[in-house]
Amino acid sequence: MRNEMEIIFDAVSDNEAFARVAVAAFVSHLNPTLEELSDIKTAVSEAVTNSIIHGYENLYGYGRPADRKKVHPGKVQVQCVLEEDVLHIRVTDKGKGIENLEQAMEPLFTTKPELERSGMGFAFMEAFMDDLEVESSPGEGTVVIMRKKLGTGSWIDSEE
Repeated sequence: MRNEMEIIFDAVSDNEAFARVAVAAFVSHLNPTLEELSDIKTAVSEAVTNSIIHGYENLYGYGRPADRKKVHPGKVQVQCVLEEDVLHIRVTDKGKGIENLEQAMEPLFTTKPELERSGMGFAFMEAFMDDLEVESSPGEGTVVIMRKKLGTGSWIDSEE
């Protein structure tokens, strides 16, 4: 069976929790474990937060009040597809994009150290999901694609 959903929301930090819970609710009928739900929520949180803070540079709610900027009117799109017991998540923004994708995916690399960002967003997404792909073009935005098999076993067919 295939099921899908899509949400589009303003790129503001308050909506990160909404996205995280919406995706968790979408998979709830499969009775995921608490660990699976936590993994999914963390990965979605990281992807959406990256879109808001790095893609649109919307800093409302982050850092010192003097460092906060006007909110960019951008949108974040989260699409989810369930195919049997595999969850596909796509987080898209039309923000500034990533100049050096390879460098951005290195653990501990951050372009916002003043906000006490750890630079572990992509590393967490990769660790908590079964598959991660990132596509980005400077000036055009970023797409993060994640997959996770719910239940036991790998979502990738393995040869015995």
